[in-house]
Amino acid sequence: MISEIIAAVIFLACLAIIFTEKIHRTSTAIAGAILMVAAGKILGFYSEATAIAAVDFNTLGLLLGMMILVAILEPTGFFQFLAVWAGRISKGSPVRLLVLLGLVTTILSMFLDNVTTVVLIAPVTILISEILGIHPVPFLMAEALLANTGGVATLVGDPPNILIASAAGLSFNDFLVNSLPLIVVVWLVALLILRLLFRKELAVRPTNTDAVSKLNPVEALEEPKKAQRVLIVLGTAILLFFIQEPLNVSPAFIALSAASVAMIWIQPPMKKMLELIEWNVLLFFAALFVMVGGLESAGVLRWLADLVIQIQVGVPPVVFGLVIIWVIAILSALVDNIPITIALIPVIHQLGQNGVNIAPLWWALAFGAGLGGNGTIIGSTANIIVVTLSERTRSPITSKLWNKRGLPVMLGTCAVISILYVFWFPLFSR
Repeated sequence: MISEIIAAVIFLACLAIIFTEKIHRTSTAIAGAILMVAAGKILGFYSEATAIAAVDFNTLGLLLGMMILVAILEPTGFFQFLAVWAGRISKGSPVRLLVLLGLVTTILSMFLDNVTTVVLIAPVTILISEILGIHPVPFLMAEALLANTGGVATLVGDPPNILIASAAGLSFNDFLVNSLPLIVVVWLVALLILRLLFRKELAVRPTNTDAVSKLNPVEALEEPKKAQRVLIVLGTAILLFFIQEPLNVSPAFIALSAASVAMIWIQPPMKKMLELIEWNVLLFFAALFVMVGGLESAGVLRWLADLVIQIQVGVPPVVFGLVIIWVIAILSALVDNIPITIALIPVIHQLGQNGVNIAPLWWALAFGAGLGGNGTIIGSTANIIVVTLSERTRSPITSKLWNKRGLPVMLGTCAVISILYVFWFPLFSR
């Protein structure tokens, strides 16, 4: 009992610190992992070998491989090329610009890290808005919110999806069949909500549409040959994701192989490329795996699973799935969705061992974690970055503004995915 209490206190304390953002989340997670191992060795429920075994290297490998590809592609100017292209195609129409920029960031975020996508496209968005003399906030928020929404559609589009796929043995095609069709509908709903919420800002007439139509996207592409090569490698990797099951290889193997080919073919400056990789994210994941491994070894997750089983008895499976969606969405809006997902994966496994059909629960977890992050500024890293970049403008995004715009998007998309979940439930149950 003491072991369970100590392990739970360490994990909850780390979540509380992450929520306050007074200490960087990676530093907090690493400190928590060390405390968990130390407490486990003293109380006899955890060891260093068990902690290492708790780390999901398939997830880390997939993340690292995709990060390397993004790090090679980033200096070529490809992301800026797409943003400028969207600005030019919009012909100065705020509504059309909202749709195009949202679509560009969403498509990129389905296959690449949405944080990197937002970091590179948002500054160009601010520049285009200044040229047109219109408010940049609708476009910045749309990029973050729609990227978060679209990322749920694919295995590699959102970190929780990667975690869930690794734990549940789901393939890239599983997400295309079970998630993509639903998220397309949800994405359109999110776009309509944004159009309605920002109708006043989007009604402002641009003052300099000619300047935008004269923008040349090619000028933003600094290294076209390198960009072409990376896109060939990335496209090949995506094709291999489709046939990973017949090939009997993991997504991590495909991503790391693609990264290796890109490095050999393009030969980027290694020091610069390594600086662009988000090592802090990888360390954050690894530390969380260690902490959750401690919770599992101490018996906390088994106790939580038993509690959930008692609650689940007598509840229709589809209703239980809806409860999971909303509970996870609310938690993901308050705390980063990554630790929530990592903590709940063993609980769902335990439910499966007790005879519960957990196939639909994996999708409920993915939808709740992915869409819930839109509710608050701290719900997603992409949200935080957009808010930070907005401070360069005359009208920074505040928590109050995000709650008035982002929260309705979260509630609306969660409501729609709940309805779709009910209709799609027979397919989830297979």
